[in-house]
Amino acid sequence: MDEVKKYTIGALVSNKSGVLTRITGLFTRRGYNIESVTGCATEDPEISRLTIILNGDKYVLYQMIKQMEKLEDVIRIGCADELECVYRELALIKVNAKPDSRRQIVEATEIYKAKVVDLSPDTMILEITGDPNKIEAFIKVIKPYGILEMQRTGVTVLARGEHTLKDRAKNLD
Repeated sequence: MDEVKKYTIGALVSNKSGVLTRITGLFTRRGYNIESVTGCATEDPEISRLTIILNGDKYVLYQMIKQMEKLEDVIRIGCADELECVYRELALIKVNAKPDSRRQIVEATEIYKAKVVDLSPDTMILEITGDPNKIEAFIKVIKPYGILEMQRTGVTVLARGEHTLKDRAKNLD
């Protein structure tokens, strides 16, 4: 039995209605949970790029890649863990910010290179962008002040250097 870990699947898909539903449906039908999914149009308006974070072993990863490859709207697919990549995520975090604790919150945002994007008499909204581990560390520091709401974008990823998902063969065998 392989070790259960996080895998990052990158896919170029047709930019049309229903594609995301069909792909996420594959995971649902097999009982696999998607930890994070992001998607948007690319430099080509006909193509969208999806990034899916999946918890599982290698068997689960390869099964899902094989199933996704069968879909007509999937153009290219790959596992980002195979290459050295840059991972980024954005989080907006609304925290309690009474006047006596604001300075400490601002100091934490400066250390993590986050920003204060909104201030009201009793709350602050903080924005942080970076590696998912950096986001997690920042959340742990801010949590004692009282997180009222939080929204995370999910992970986006690109391979370093000359590697691109477009250049990969569709079939990974």
